Amino acid sequence: MNPIKTLFVIAALTVSSLAMAEGGGDRAFARMEAARNNSMESYQVAQKQSTQPPIAESQAKSTDHKNC
Repeated sequence: MNPIKTLFVIAALTVSSLAMAEGGGDRAFARMEAARNNSMESYQVAQKQSTQPPIAESQAKSTDHKNC
C-alpha cells in the first residue's frame, strides 16, 4: 500500500507541474507582443502624418542667457 501511495503522489506532482507549465504564459506573451507591435505601427503612422516639432524642441525665445 505504501509504494502505491508514493507512486500516486509522484504522478500527481508530475501531472500538476505539467499543467502549471501550460498555464497560458505563452498566450499572454503573444498577446503582449501583438499589442506592442500594433502600438508601434500606430505610433509610426502618427509620426509620419504629424507636422508638429518634437516635444524636446523649445518654442520659447532663448534671450535669457544671450550674454552669458
